[in-house]
Amino acid sequence: MKVAFITRLNLYKIAGGDTVQIEQTARRLVDLGVEVDILRSVDAIPYEKYDLLHFFGIPRPADMVYHSKRSKLPFVVSTIYCTYGDYYKYNRKGIGVFFSRLPTDRMEYFKTIARWLVGKDHFPSLKYLLTGQRKSVIEVLETAGFILPNSYSELKRLKEVYTGKVKSMVVTNGINPEKFPYNPEIPKDENLVICVGRIENRKNQLNLIKALNNTKYKLVLIGAPSANQLDYYQECMATAASNVTFLNRVPHEDLVKYYQLAKVHVLASWFETTGLSSLEAAIMRCNLVITEKGDTREYFGNDAFYCKPENPESIKAAVERASAAAFPEHLAEKILTSHTWKKAAEQTLEAYEALLAGHQQ
Repeated sequence: MKVAFITRLNLYKIAGGDTVQIEQTARRLVDLGVEVDILRSVDAIPYEKYDLLHFFGIPRPADMVYHSKRSKLPFVVSTIYCTYGDYYKYNRKGIGVFFSRLPTDRMEYFKTIARWLVGKDHFPSLKYLLTGQRKSVIEVLETAGFILPNSYSELKRLKEVYTGKVKSMVVTNGINPEKFPYNPEIPKDENLVICVGRIENRKNQLNLIKALNNTKYKLVLIGAPSANQLDYYQECMATAASNVTFLNRVPHEDLVKYYQLAKVHVLASWFETTGLSSLEAAIMRCNLVITEKGDTREYFGNDAFYCKPENPESIKAAVERASAAAFPEHLAEKILTSHTWKKAAEQTLEAYEALLAGHQQ
């Protein structure tokens, strides 16, 4: 079986959680005997070489419509249906004033056109311009062989917002356990709080900084600033007190050391489908403070401390509770059993085989 992963143009230039998901899923599928090529949406794709296409990120449907129509191949979509949540509701300044007044699909439509106009993406196709975002998303969802959301919660949202006429298989987000070896002999620093993720407004580091400024906690932000949001990074830097440290991206071995020492990991995002760094932090026995917006409860249940991203006091209170609590060992065991990239690849392959079997019939 040979599969083409078709990805956004800037998959590596602006790396994110989808970059990790794509690379790790491909690697584990290869271990299972599947041939995988990772191709950009702008590449000339030799469709005849592949048995099926695999797309990622339903908020960018234009390329999916284009390639699925041209190739006439069966296809699946890892939907990664992540939005900005209430960000624009609480951040009405600059472009946020404009976006706060738009429905989500209209906002995504204008963002798609804007990326093309400023040279950060390719022309989205005349069909997309005429059809629009919402109808394009619905077309993809209804014509995909399978959509592969990362949770039943995500699937429910897609059905409620767009269409119930979908065929779906839930595929977990994951980690590679062998890359995060936890040592129980090394004590946790009760006051060390880390946040691992790209520094951007959706991740909400600014309110986390406001929550922990001038407290007893040592807050370490690990992640590169988003290339499109350097003004947000500068605002975070200007707001941070002396107990806040910015590390940019760090080598993997250093990241493991911070997970090992930190008592608390925070993702106070405006929205998360899961939060890959939360999975990593949990198997390193960090207590989790995480947004209540999105699909996080399906992964972490009552074993995390939830916060309201718009409220620094809520974030601070959650950090205080997490810092004082013992770590729930069963959460690490659950992740090691159910939420690995190996498991994700097995679930993905199951969808491929079911799709191709039906297509041949």
